[in-house]
Amino acid sequence: MSSQSRALIEQARQLPVLERMEVVDALLATIDEPNPELDRLWVAEAEDRVAAYRRGEIKAVELGDVLAKYRQP
Repeated sequence: MSSQSRALIEQARQLPVLERMEVVDALLATIDEPNPELDRLWVAEAEDRVAAYRRGEIKAVELGDVLAKYRQP
């Protein structure tokens, strides 16, 4: 991390909590910019999965089962 980044973080730490949250939200928004090609690929993937489910090629899994797989013991 650059010294400029560290200085910016230190300045941000001096802000009230709500303002810090707004800064974080604004920064995250610059990272998560729309990507039409990626969106198109995800739509195609989702449509393929739904079609495979409807054809009986794949089965649904309960959300609780999925979450349990990733829970720490």
